[in-house]
Amino acid sequence: MELHGRPAVEMAADLPPARLVPEAVARVEQLEVEDVPDAGVRLLPGTRTFLDSLPADRWAVVTSATRRLAEARLDAVGILPETFAAADDITRGKPDPEPHLLAARRLGVDPARCVVFEDAPAGLQAGRAAGMTTVALATTHQAAELRADLVVGDLSALSALATGEGVEISVRGRAGPRRCPQPSSMRTAVTGRHRRSGLLLA
Repeated sequence: MELHGRPAVEMAADLPPARLVPEAVARVEQLEVEDVPDAGVRLLPGTRTFLDSLPADRWAVVTSATRRLAEARLDAVGILPETFAAADDITRGKPDPEPHLLAARRLGVDPARCVVFEDAPAGLQAGRAAGMTTVALATTHQAAELRADLVVGDLSALSALATGEGVEISVRGRAGPRRCPQPSSMRTAVTGRHRRSGLLLA
């Protein structure tokens, strides 16, 4: 059973009797929040540079964590997203597309013009189901386990340029940035050559 990327409430529902699920979820959340200062929460390579290159209204954090836990972890590394979709905001978690679709609505962006950055198969499946372009970050899974339009090691492999027409995402090459190789069907979504685009980081 794949657990990474799924909301705690769904994972807990697979284990104890249903009547104990709310108590189990609350206890897990409390332990995780208390553990944040000692857990060594850190930004993965390239994250700060990538996010700093984007306008705040063009990206959202989509997480299977509760809002309380996610905000504690993000605050620990100095990331304060304007747009957020957490486990508390949804009724169906990843791999269902609901979390990504909610974030797109909150950004005011057509899902077909969104790019999802995910590190887990459940999140990538949710992005595909939402009709979004997917970029896999091989930070918690091997690249071979990740099915996406593009697979990179982490965000340091990418650069983003915000323009009046959208956000252009490029893969960094040895000789400098180069545009992501892609089929024509996903060119608009990946390069962001449209009036507005959304980037969902999960």
